[in-house]
Amino acid sequence: MTAIPMPLRLLALGALLGFTLSHVGFTSWDEVHAMFVFADLRMFLTFALGVGGLAGAFAWIRRRSAPNWPPRPIHRGTLAGSVLFGVGWALAGGCPGVVLTQLGEGKLYALFALAGIALGNGLYGALLEARVRTDRQPAAG
Repeated sequence: MTAIPMPLRLLALGALLGFTLSHVGFTSWDEVHAMFVFADLRMFLTFALGVGGLAGAFAWIRRRSAPNWPPRPIHRGTLAGSVLFGVGWALAGGCPGVVLTQLGEGKLYALFALAGIALGNGLYGALLEARVRTDRQPAAG
């Protein structure tokens, strides 16, 4: 029996994640809104369980293998980025992680969210390069 190629395994895991996000309701604007106004604790508790599980997994990885994860400093852009992220989440009805699932469900408004994600990442990259001068290549010599 041959091993399943990595791209197919990742595609299957992505499809499983998308199905799960859709089934739980994370792609529904109404469900996300109900979570944020505490009208329905089901999604809030699902989200909290996911965050708690990941925190535990990261702690386990740190204890087991001591990875070299450098600290990420908080700077002025963190506040602006957080506000833009929250506004985008509220308008799109989901975080960037569900945009592809929303598209798979036929929610074409997710194209606007995808465009915003691409624009935000591009703008962040350009501003970061200008700030730390990563856009300049070292002189040969």
